[in-house]
Amino acid sequence: MESLEFVVALANTEPGSSRSGEDELATVEQLRALLSRFIYTGRIDYDEQELADVRATRTLLREIWVLDRDDAVEVVNRMLREARALPFLARHDELDWHLHATSPDAPLAERIRAEMGLAFTDVIRMNEMDRLRVCGADDCDGLVLDLSRNGSKRFCTVRCGNRMNMIAFRERKAAG
Repeated sequence: MESLEFVVALANTEPGSSRSGEDELATVEQLRALLSRFIYTGRIDYDEQELADVRATRTLLREIWVLDRDDAVEVVNRMLREARALPFLARHDELDWHLHATSPDAPLAERIRAEMGLAFTDVIRMNEMDRLRVCGADDCDGLVLDLSRNGSKRFCTVRCGNRMNMIAFRERKAAG
């Protein structure tokens, strides 16, 4: 679940899905701020090449998010193959045993793709791709990870939900 939450946070730095409407992953400092919200161990270079690679990974992860299950399998398998993923259990920091898929010395974007590939593998195996959505707000393409019991989460933030509810309320009031 934490891996998928990272995908949402990473993907929602894109213009059109970010809170500011700007690219919130345009600088190395913004990458540093994003990673500070998640536990990422191993090699992190914090340079322009790494930023470019993480941005390319962001685009790939957004694409997987909206694929149907069978199409997602093809992309996830390719990600794992290209990263030469060999899953192993690790325990570090405050985290209990969990899976890693590449060496801690591998480039950050490669480790992100491999670990997210493992996360998507679980989603595909459990046939839960419908829990991965794009925000239901008309003017937002933020990603939504629906972990609700009844699978009814529609908006990426409370702000988007409130805005759409207000629009619907005004439309009903004007019609009635």
